Amino acid sequence: MKFIIKPGIFEKLPSMYVGVVVAHEIDNQTSYPEISQMLDKYEKLAQDKFAGVNVKKRPEIIPYREAFRQLGINPNKYPCSVEALFKRLSKGKSLPHINPLVDLNNAISLKYTLPMGTHNLDDTQGNIEMRFADSNTDTFIPLGKTAENIEKPDTGEVIYAVGNEVRTRRWTWRQSDQGKITPNTRSVFFPIDGFADVNKELVDQAVQDLSAKLEMIFKVKVQNGIVDQNHPIFEWK
Repeated sequence: MKFIIKPGIFEKLPSMYVGVVVAHEIDNQTSYPEISQMLDKYEKLAQDKFAGVNVKKRPEIIPYREAFRQLGINPNKYPCSVEALFKRLSKGKSLPHINPLVDLNNAISLKYTLPMGTHNLDDTQGNIEMRFADSNTDTFIPLGKTAENIEKPDTGEVIYAVGNEVRTRRWTWRQSDQGKITPNTRSVFFPIDGFADVNKELVDQAVQDLSAKLEMIFKVKVQNGIVDQNHPIFEWK
């Protein structure tokens, strides 16, 4: 299986730099206290760091807002996932503990102030692509909804997709119910979105940190890498 960023994305965002972590044979039903402790720790640190501030003006957030604009996405109407996350925490709100993989994803995202996705690979047929949507063929089911609530993305909006199944709309704005992580998830794909000229080192650190935590806590082997303009494809077994 492969993760592919299509050339048109790099025409809009030439510095796009995405860390990739993949793991299989996960036991996501067991309770892992260390993950819960990590999430609580970095949630508290983030709440203190962003308390009372205008999140959209923070230097960690501005590059994503600018990238959204480059992609034709209004960041005020459709904020990046990491902006929405820290805006929530800046108001003193907390994050729910959902399941170990999602909680670990959120803990690493909070630690490095990076947008991260968590995609279920179980029974996934085809490659995962970051590309422009086609409203004639692509379909999206919002998180928590069913096929009765199917949506069509706008043609030209940036999506993560498997075939014509849209996993996220408007880059990292909204997640699909297809590909969501459940307690039964066994195989997982994490994309960590960044920019080579802004936060490359943080992305690299997050990839290594996440990989180490997966190997240590879940006792599994991990495959990881980077996708950028010079290496637009990452393949795993």
